[in-house]
Amino acid sequence: MDFKKIVMPERIREIGNIKGIMPEKKVSEYVPAIDSIREAEYAEKLARMVRYETVSYPDTDQREKFLGFHKVLEELFPLVHSSLEKTEIDGNLLFFWKGNSSEKPMVLMAHQDVVPAEGEWEHEPFSGDIVDGVIWGRGTADTKCSLMAIFQGVEELLKAGFVPANDVYISTSCTEEVNGDGCPKLVAELERRGVKPYLVCDEGGAIVEEPISGIPGYYAMIGVLEKGIGNVCFTAKSNGGHSSYPPKNSPIARLAGFVTEMEKNSPLKADFEPEVEAMFSTLAPYGPAYMRLLFGNLELNKPLLKKLLPEISPQAGALLKTTIAFTMQSGSDALNVLPQEAKLYANMRFIPHQALEESLAAVKKVADKYDLETEFISGNDCCEPVDITSDAYKLVESVIGRVFPKLPVCPYVMTGGTDAKFYQKICDACIRFSPVLYGPAQMKGMHGINECLDICSLPGAVDFYKTIIEMNS
Repeated sequence: MDFKKIVMPERIREIGNIKGIMPEKKVSEYVPAIDSIREAEYAEKLARMVRYETVSYPDTDQREKFLGFHKVLEELFPLVHSSLEKTEIDGNLLFFWKGNSSEKPMVLMAHQDVVPAEGEWEHEPFSGDIVDGVIWGRGTADTKCSLMAIFQGVEELLKAGFVPANDVYISTSCTEEVNGDGCPKLVAELERRGVKPYLVCDEGGAIVEEPISGIPGYYAMIGVLEKGIGNVCFTAKSNGGHSSYPPKNSPIARLAGFVTEMEKNSPLKADFEPEVEAMFSTLAPYGPAYMRLLFGNLELNKPLLKKLLPEISPQAGALLKTTIAFTMQSGSDALNVLPQEAKLYANMRFIPHQALEESLAAVKKVADKYDLETEFISGNDCCEPVDITSDAYKLVESVIGRVFPKLPVCPYVMTGGTDAKFYQKICDACIRFSPVLYGPAQMKGMHGINECLDICSLPGAVDFYKTIIEMNS
């Protein structure tokens, strides 16, 4: 996320004086530890998992493929499979590790499936190549790394004869990348058993290098709020006709007018959720002076920032408001025929202060001006945020502090989607955090080409899951 355009001194002069108190300067001192022996062992296990292709496709029964992947997991983690109770539902897996108590059950999550690997890769996408401390392939960062670390952590605890104080569940779906019904089936199984997790830990945030341009170092970005998602269709109708005598306000012209108005005069309101305020306030002291002044005094500068951030940075704007992205359009089947019907599709991401119902109503009001029909196709509202003062959140903070010394911890708002949203119905603390290092290469490679991960991430990730099990007492 690049804020240089916002905080450059000449830009500040354009918009007026910024007043406030300069927060004290801080520095992230975390340095990833090196453990060559464990890195090599864990990287080989992750490579085996990456080499087994687990691309998921919507509305497709791929259970047999994933049953094959389960055999790989069983070979790699034999104690987990011999000691824990395993439930398989259509390729999705749920493992149960009985603890001394069922009072505070914990669910550790990571999905098995990956997105397709297209384009030209530096290393073949399912090679699992390990070169110069980097492991390559689809799923290395999203999220077979976390899946390996969860299983490996439990494997090592079992080998040591450890018995958890509270019940532990490993939940891994095979449909996360297609927003499928895998995780809901696992949640339904836990509901059937009467399990209400104290904590769910899924993907989302990570140990991110320079999360905001100008703030150097690593930071543990813990996802505490996940935006909702919706797919919407807008339809413009007419009597069609020949293109040689086009009327005004044809279907495509009306759709174009609608898009233009949404771009220039959006009814979607920018505001700071408490979690967004906490994120900027936490990170501000680690930035340069102008950033500390601007973001370190949010109460003073919020009116300015609400206007500027969506205007200058799409990533920052997505943290402050519901977004709408126009993605597909259809019209006539012939170049010289006016369409009787033209359709425009959009993907929306909903924010709590203007959630699904209110956002749709605001957009529909604009669409009605252009005589468009609005149809909500599919989606879900935004999730309830995790209470960052709760015991569950503080547990995650404590584990990070123990496993990753001197690593700053920061709440984070997710603009993407995860399987954790399905657990919201049975758990109040669904935390999105993968304990792996994400630098620019990882951010670029996820869902793109050349996905990879530094193998120095792996020992810390394993230790994180071991420690969170040990500390959940």
